[in-house]
Amino acid sequence: MSLKRKAANQTSAEAKKPKANGSITAFFGPPKPVSSSTMSTDPARAPVVAKFDKDKWIEGLTEEQKELLQLEIETLHESWLAHLKDEITSKEFLALKAFLKQEGASGTKIFPPMEDVYSWSRHTPLNTVKAVILGQDPYHNYNQAHGLCFSVRPPTAAPPSLKNIYIALKKDYPSFEAPPKNGGLLTPWADRGVLLLNTCLTVRAHDANSHAGKGWERFTQKVIETVNRVRTHGVVFLAWGTPAQKRVTGVNGSRHLVLKSVHPSPLSAHRGFFECGHFKKANEWLEQRYGKENGPIDWNLNVDPEDAGV
Repeated sequence: MSLKRKAANQTSAEAKKPKANGSITAFFGPPKPVSSSTMSTDPARAPVVAKFDKDKWIEGLTEEQKELLQLEIETLHESWLAHLKDEITSKEFLALKAFLKQEGASGTKIFPPMEDVYSWSRHTPLNTVKAVILGQDPYHNYNQAHGLCFSVRPPTAAPPSLKNIYIALKKDYPSFEAPPKNGGLLTPWADRGVLLLNTCLTVRAHDANSHAGKGWERFTQKVIETVNRVRTHGVVFLAWGTPAQKRVTGVNGSRHLVLKSVHPSPLSAHRGFFECGHFKKANEWLEQRYGKENGPIDWNLNVDPEDAGV
């Protein structure tokens, strides 16, 4: 499998900057419909969205729900919204959104920027998921978190854990080269079907784990359960570290592949992460499931920043 193959269907949505005071809807536009012709030829992108009338669903919301769920309505990709709509109207999720509203009203700086909280859903629609990498807390400094676990926008340098991921990847594929200028942008992976999901989706600036225990854990567990249930042809879950491994205990092992290792953090990577072989194992399994053409993931990250959604 060539690491230099051009990634197909990459989005440039994040290349655009929202206008001041512009609506999030105007910035992103409605999610693009899934092409039935594409789905029929590529089993890795099989349709997973049941009949879902988004407008009718919105009409059924209360005004308070519409206000609290504006971000989800406008930026959560419809392929995910169709399956998570009941969860986001639960009292637990609405309480989370009320908490975040209060945080914002108090002037607290939150990362990632609100328009990026659900960028994972737009880069990796549910019907495209082939692998899931689980993270924990978003980066909490400026110009780092943008909604994809382990990923940072340029010119921010790759954090230590991501550097260790590169080392492990190069052991699997010696032709792999880390992005130039010590880059850490992982949108090419997301655009190719790698769901990069954090356990918590927001954090206070400079205050690690500050939004833990507020409700994100329940929501992101529903995301994992949705992948487990809906992607019936099978995906690969890469669970690095004990917290991530606990989150995949309910995954159907006969349908999906679950790969476990220590976390790539410098504190633990030396205990077996570098030699875990997860990237090659994932591709070998995906090739068996989906074929040589549609299965393996191109792990190359040396792409034009504009093509990578920057």
